[in-house]
Amino acid sequence: MKAAGTLRQISDFTDFSRGHRLRELLCQGEGPSCVQASPDGQHLVVLQKSPPPPLPRVVAFQRHSTGGAPLERSWQPPQPAPVALLFLQSPGALGSWVLALIWEHGRTEVWRFVAAAGWQLLQTLELCQGARARVVSVCSQGASLVWCEERPPLDAHSDVSKCAFRFCVCARALEVGEQGVRLGAVRIVLHNSPEYQVLASPQHVFLLPATTNFATTSKFLLIWHPEKARLTITAPSAGFVCSKVLRSSSESDFRKLLLGSVGFLSGLAPLDIHTSAVSNSGGLLLVSTKGAVSVVEPDGTQRHIFDLEGGALPEGSPVQLKTFGSTLACVLAGALYLIDQNSGRLIEKKILSMREVHFLESLGEEGDIQLLSQTGIYSFSFSKPEDSSRPELCLVEMVFEEACRYYQRRSLSSSKLTVEKLKKGGVFQAPVALAAILQHSLCQKQKPSQGLQDTYSKLLSTMNLELQSYMSLELLKTCVVCAPESEVESCCEELVEQEVSRVLHSDMDKDNLAYLNSIFTSFPKAAWKATRNCLQLQQNGDGLLVARATPEVWKKVLGGLQQEEVGQNGVVPLFELICASFLRFKPKWLPSFVELTQQYVSISWTYSSKEGPEGRVPLYKRALGVLARKNKRSEADDEMELELLLCSKRPKAVLQALHLLIRLKRWQRVVEVAEKFSKLSPLLNKEIFTTLLAEFAQHRELDPYLDTLWPLCPAELAASDILAVVLQHLPHSQEDPVPFSSEGNQLTVGLLRPLLQRVVQRPCIQEEIYTDALQSPTFPPPTPPREH
Repeated sequence: MKAAGTLRQISDFTDFSRGHRLRELLCQGEGPSCVQASPDGQHLVVLQKSPPPPLPRVVAFQRHSTGGAPLERSWQPPQPAPVALLFLQSPGALGSWVLALIWEHGRTEVWRFVAAAGWQLLQTLELCQGARARVVSVCSQGASLVWCEERPPLDAHSDVSKCAFRFCVCARALEVGEQGVRLGAVRIVLHNSPEYQVLASPQHVFLLPATTNFATTSKFLLIWHPEKARLTITAPSAGFVCSKVLRSSSESDFRKLLLGSVGFLSGLAPLDIHTSAVSNSGGLLLVSTKGAVSVVEPDGTQRHIFDLEGGALPEGSPVQLKTFGSTLACVLAGALYLIDQNSGRLIEKKILSMREVHFLESLGEEGDIQLLSQTGIYSFSFSKPEDSSRPELCLVEMVFEEACRYYQRRSLSSSKLTVEKLKKGGVFQAPVALAAILQHSLCQKQKPSQGLQDTYSKLLSTMNLELQSYMSLELLKTCVVCAPESEVESCCEELVEQEVSRVLHSDMDKDNLAYLNSIFTSFPKAAWKATRNCLQLQQNGDGLLVARATPEVWKKVLGGLQQEEVGQNGVVPLFELICASFLRFKPKWLPSFVELTQQYVSISWTYSSKEGPEGRVPLYKRALGVLARKNKRSEADDEMELELLLCSKRPKAVLQALHLLIRLKRWQRVVEVAEKFSKLSPLLNKEIFTTLLAEFAQHRELDPYLDTLWPLCPAELAASDILAVVLQHLPHSQEDPVPFSSEGNQLTVGLLRPLLQRVVQRPCIQEEIYTDALQSPTFPPPTPPREH
């Protein structure tokens, strides 16, 4: 946690030209409407809109004045008043910035400050094209001005509802160079719209409804993305609604923009906005009338940050908002709230003695907060802790909670492990060390490293690779949030690959398995690519599938939790997840993948070991279970079932595939399978041949393949065994037997004769043994020598 801050005065206005006049303006009436500091911090420009005395005016004050012409403008109501003061960067001008003073009727004065001469009016421009237009809100976005203007109808008696949509949001480039100032063409962002307040971030422009008179239009806000010409509709109560690219001026019509979302928007709660501001990270900060502070990101998502004390805010009570680094500063009712924008923690609350303050841009160290009051300029900074290597308490707490989960899973005790138990006695120091290392690694890229304790240095060197992976993963997550739509898919694929790889190199418990299931469900294509890369699956030159995964990864894939351990909550084991991806994206590779896994199992685990995956449910059956879960069955699925059965090379699976082929009457494939798998074992050879001999006895479909089948006859089958099988499977006829049938589909002795001749002419196994013995050169064996 950051240490307590200190408030110190850095200026009492004596270092400003006409400092007494600046103090008077700050103390008059209700105070200034706007105070802007120049980018170099040397100038303050005050916009005073309060009624006379004196007259409303714009006055500029210079720090360490060297003389020159001052800048002071005043106007007499009902003359048009200034709408905004904007400091614009101008690399092409003599100075690095200029001041733009925009008036209600669109007149824009561009001023610059020259050290010797003072303030000089560069040029006066007309921002609006129509003479009757009135600027109601303006901001600067990059090198452009974006404003909302009112365009009164030509007919004074127009319908009230039509008059409400008489506003237009426009943008125009403003270029400042040595030759002067030039305005670009007017770009219509939105027309026929209600009144909007425009607020600019570095990459986007937020459009907030300026009135709540209309029920539908006061329920959402708009975000304009200039580079993509896209408008996003978002509602804090519902999040992102829709996004539309504006390709032509006709698509910029406000009513057409809402045409497809009116029904949804009408059911939303109205906006509750008391105060708004843009953060330095590009988000829109909102304070509701109930005191809730939240941020709307450029992609339309909203995140709650903090709830201010005191409940509902009184009407008209001013709230000042400003972000300094990761700290959100908020001034309300004389109190300064300092909030961690990332975590929502209240860092400090400080009661101010000043009646009214304004935030200024800080030019000092990052995180320093500058306040302008009636008595001077103050800086609020956090003092550095005595031990800069001591990690933040919240980070330590987070690591302790993770450690609780880790050790609870491995504990033999049934009692619940808590953070307090781990901290008790100060024995368990690993979370403190890990938190210090994480904080050191996370901050070293942004600030100079403060160094680590010597006891942590060795651990840091050991964890260096893991920390780099962690940092790259966090960076990639940030890129996904901020990336354009065209790059989101590639970012997601990279993120999924890193997540899958990370989980495969960690403990495969139920939580990690459920997380992988969610990844494969949400990003199926990216998960498939990640699986291929993690297992290094590819085809070699012979077209065979090969994998170069490490043994640790293979064990996670095959030796992890199985279905009976996972439960019935919809989570499936990792092997089944990968098989489902093969079926969806590369079904031809699935049998080869199952064969690869079986080869790895035969190397890593002993046959039928209870520790290995084959000791429970065989892998080919698990793959068949994935295939059976498909909603629709097709011919391709039948072929896949055959390949999975055959790739296992298990006798029962091969026979099951053989029977499936016979049922499908695919006789050519039946013979090919029989010829290939009869070589695996004599027992399987006998089963295959007996099955086919039974089929041969029942019909004539196998007759064209007899020359291939008869050589498969096992050596131990005698002629009597063959005749027994044939007679057992002869088809039963309903009619009296006839010596010579005309149907031509009955078994004849002529068809069976080649097989019987082959068996009869084949020498008996015992005869071969005796023949070998008789042909032995030492038969009979010599008499052994006698012992005397």
